[in-house]
Amino acid sequence: MSGALRELAHMAGIYDDYWDQKGTRRATGAATDIALLTAMGFDASSEEATEATLANLKAEAARRALPRWLIIEPDCETRHALAQPAEAIRLLHEDGSAKALPTGPDPILPAGSEIVVPPLPVGIHVLSVDGEETTLLVAPAAIPLPERDWGVTLALYGLRSAQEGGLGDYSDLAEAVAALGRAGASFVGLNPVHAGFPNDKNAFSPYSPAHRRRLSTMHIALGEDRPTDGGTLIDYAEILPAHRAALETAFTRFEAKGGDAGFDRWIAAEGGSLERFATHQALSDLHGPYWCNWDESLQDAHSPAARAFREAHPREIRFHCWLQWTAEQQLQAVSDTAEAAGMHFGLYLDLAVGTHPHGAETWSDGSVFAPSVSLGAPPDAFSPDGQCWALAPFNPHALAAMHFRPLAETLRRQMRFAKLLRIDHVLGFERAYWVPTDADAPGTYVVMPREAMLAVVRIEAARAGATVIGEDLGNVPDGLQEAMSRSGLLGCRLCMFEQPEHAEFRKPEDYTEAALASFGSHDVPTWAGWRAGLDIEVRHDLGYLDEEGYSNGLEWRRSEVAGFDKLAGTNGDGPDALHRFLGSVKSRLVALQLEDILGVKEQANLPGTVDTHPNWRRRLPVGVKALDGHPAVLAAAKIMKESGRQE
Repeated sequence: MSGALRELAHMAGIYDDYWDQKGTRRATGAATDIALLTAMGFDASSEEATEATLANLKAEAARRALPRWLIIEPDCETRHALAQPAEAIRLLHEDGSAKALPTGPDPILPAGSEIVVPPLPVGIHVLSVDGEETTLLVAPAAIPLPERDWGVTLALYGLRSAQEGGLGDYSDLAEAVAALGRAGASFVGLNPVHAGFPNDKNAFSPYSPAHRRRLSTMHIALGEDRPTDGGTLIDYAEILPAHRAALETAFTRFEAKGGDAGFDRWIAAEGGSLERFATHQALSDLHGPYWCNWDESLQDAHSPAARAFREAHPREIRFHCWLQWTAEQQLQAVSDTAEAAGMHFGLYLDLAVGTHPHGAETWSDGSVFAPSVSLGAPPDAFSPDGQCWALAPFNPHALAAMHFRPLAETLRRQMRFAKLLRIDHVLGFERAYWVPTDADAPGTYVVMPREAMLAVVRIEAARAGATVIGEDLGNVPDGLQEAMSRSGLLGCRLCMFEQPEHAEFRKPEDYTEAALASFGSHDVPTWAGWRAGLDIEVRHDLGYLDEEGYSNGLEWRRSEVAGFDKLAGTNGDGPDALHRFLGSVKSRLVALQLEDILGVKEQANLPGTVDTHPNWRRRLPVGVKALDGHPAVLAAAKIMKESGRQE
């Protein structure tokens, strides 16, 4: 490996080695550096190109009078020393206005001089110094911690009518929110409701979205036109085409009645972002869900062919705009229902860690994403070759060049409907594991602008009055949790994993205060399933565990259950003692899982499986209307009230 290549990779934030969870040092090499540098937009195709790219980066750094970004508190005058002489200094406000900053009697400020930035409101502003831009992230120092409270998480797709219905929709969600709000829950949590791939019957994982700033349309409520199918498992191949046909019929009726002036105003306000998304969706109807398989002339949202298609298909574009407008209206109605029920937070939404590399988001706004790499995880005991999640990551250099606005807009979209937001795999704010997908090279970590990204979170949370939770589970890098705590972000604490160094389970008083605590999550067993070792049995039945591993796994689980029972006073009779334990933990927020309340054994998703396990397909055992006044729901609410988590 040449010295120039490694120096360039170091400047770009690419690790040349790291320590995995087993304490093994993993080193990469030139192939990884070249693949990741290329994904970032740096030319490392030859020794000469690498040296030229390195020289350009050094020259750019030397020209800068100020850093790429500064984090400052709102409504405070700040002073910043110039590393280089400066002549023209302009402040570009977030609202589009601009003004020149005074430089004093001399037209050129010498290096070492201080410039005075006037007090600014919360937001993302830009300071231009002789054409070099510095992002001003004006953010409160921290998000206020919430009071002790509780809520319920549930699977939107699993909500059903009493007749075992179809696919859970936004009207079902409104009923569930109203019922749980009346019981005393302060929030209702969901898996991501990002836009997906309605043309792919197998692409229903909520964590592999097509676009995170648009909504899933498969949950649009259709009233009496709602398609249904029987059974406890959802048959997406049957129900999605029927749902799409019903949506098209509903749109035809909408247009025949003359449309809606509010819809037209909404389209105008959404602008080019919506237009590009709708164009992608219309193209998907004709050419398939993934743009990598389209004609090359259509693979760029700004190409002449894409523009020509848009002009030639106005009705199809309008249809997909209408779908988004309808989904937004219905989700807003859910949020309004929560407010009417007196819920402090209302919806608790989930932001996926990345987006599908060939979906609407990368097609519409591809410049901020790194191509030909995927987010993933390094090798561990369960995945000796590491994991590739098929999710496109933000390119940190492009994100900074765009003043972090794509991240801000993504967060803002979620907080329009929710006062509680979970950021999936927040470890990616510190470092993200990138896996080359077009090169035979191992993956490695890439440094992310942690402090800037946390400042953006604080900006958007302050605007929305929201609380933010970061999913900080797994191989947590040093310093991240402390940085989250300083920013007022809550962590995640799962009871089943709260065993420091595999010793006894953590006592309630030892739980992290700035956290949301729950027994498990969508990726691990339910309370009943965990006690029975059902996840171990399933992995054995699927061939992932041999007989020895199966036997050892069940023995270890029996010891875990016994240990938790001893601490929490739980038993196999139901979840009440578990809920009392959760109510007593030090963490500010507690989430009860509806599956645990209702005694469901099977888990929603078994990581590492695609079609060998019915992931994201299980319906709840009771209809949504039955949740209102359901004895198990009322029992859980009573325990939360007795724990001091409900006024």
